Amino acid sequence: MIDIFLIASIIFVLLIFACGVRMWLGPTNADRMLALDVINALVVIIMILLSIRFAQPGFIDVAIVYALLSFVGTLYVAKLIRGDLE
Repeated sequence: MIDIFLIASIIFVLLIFACGVRMWLGPTNADRMLALDVINALVVIIMILLSIRFAQPGFIDVAIVYALLSFVGTLYVAKLIRGDLE
């Protein structure tokens, strides 16, 4: 039987590669930052999908911590682009 969670995870991995191309080719730093933020969100989604698929609730905790660290990293990079950090 084809598992919908694994198919969705594979689709999200393909979307991560598409965002990686955007991050590589992005003309501005803001484009690169946005692509990295989308990649981080997709990684969290994949972690949650795999947590549901394999019935491992511990993956959800890891996904929450990863999302929080991603948010802090996004704030840091935004300040760096804006020029507030020296």
